[in-house]
Amino acid sequence: MANGARLIGPAIAGLVIGAFGEGWCFLIDGISYFAVIASLLLMRIKPLDTHHNKRSMLEQVREGWDYVRTFRPVRTILLLFALISLMCYSYAVLLPVFAGQVLHGDAATLGWLTAASGIGAFISALSLAVRKSVVGLTRMVQIAVAMLGTALILFGLSHTFWLSLGLMVFVGFGLMQTASASNTIVQSLVPEDKRARVISYYTMAFFGAAPFGSLLAGALAHGIGAPQTVVISGVFCVASSLWFSLELPKLRVAMRPIYREKGLLPTHDLDLITDEPKSVI
Repeated sequence: MANGARLIGPAIAGLVIGAFGEGWCFLIDGISYFAVIASLLLMRIKPLDTHHNKRSMLEQVREGWDYVRTFRPVRTILLLFALISLMCYSYAVLLPVFAGQVLHGDAATLGWLTAASGIGAFISALSLAVRKSVVGLTRMVQIAVAMLGTALILFGLSHTFWLSLGLMVFVGFGLMQTASASNTIVQSLVPEDKRARVISYYTMAFFGAAPFGSLLAGALAHGIGAPQTVVISGVFCVASSLWFSLELPKLRVAMRPIYREKGLLPTHDLDLITDEPKSVI
């Protein structure tokens, strides 16, 4: 639903801006929140029986941090996601520059570029939804980050609208696959008593790093230009993928016992997908 809205919304917004101006988009967006508020007011949820933890909040936060810091798979994936959020999500703030100055288009051009990214994200979400197991997702993260970086490099070099539109599909796919697969892997590894705290670090990796990435992208674009800034972001993504590839063997060693305990892997040393000894998790 979220990615379907991301696909449809920007396309409509581009047409609305072209016909009536930006103000109407903000008006429509503001009115739409009344539906969200109404939905929240209509919810009737029975309170759950909760067991209060006697330890202080700071002690629990520190326990969560110690787990994230010392458990290599979670630490590596969260660090990768934070780096991608810092350097690669910022392309969106530069899309208006590409639409107007690089591709010589208008608001509709911006709408189509954003919608193309939404199409890629939607396809990525569907590909994850049809998966039967978390096994193999670390390889998908590796591929998705490399795909994202390559697509951003080519997008920064492109001056053709249709080529840029196609590349945006791969950008959206790579971003969604990285974010969703990372989230899924983390939740499959973390014990129940630490899940909320670890997911809070995952959320912080995105919402904490992305705004600084947008600020950095704006400063770089002002100094060296938007195309060069996006190319640099893409190079950084490819380098991050290479670093993650080097970390993968160590991650698999730590992840394999947990997946076996949860029944996600057979008790012997063969992988569920490839039937090869000690293959990809």
